[in-house]
Amino acid sequence: MARVIDITDATFEREVLRSETPVVLDVWGDWCEPCKALDPLLQEIARSYAGKMKVCRIDVGANPRTPSACHVVSLPTLLFFRAGEIVGQHVGAVRPAELQVKIEDHLQLIAR
Repeated sequence: MARVIDITDATFEREVLRSETPVVLDVWGDWCEPCKALDPLLQEIARSYAGKMKVCRIDVGANPRTPSACHVVSLPTLLFFRAGEIVGQHVGAVRPAELQVKIEDHLQLIAR
């Protein structure tokens, strides 16, 4: 069963930049309530899109280098990666239906 993968600054390149599948990266902080509220939705997305897309998360408190390099300034931030490049993002809380549309759009871009 697919799950959200916790990554670090040290594993970011391997898990995200070198991923053969598209990646949604959740940039979060353990003090961020909207980030915590997003977790169950991301777990469901990871299960629903297993094999098509990878869902990862990185804690900014323990791993400040990667969010800074990706120009993250607010939490939660979702970054959409394809072939090692950021191809989209969403900043702030997100409703399930809205996230579903963003993910489908992201996967459609890849199919082109």
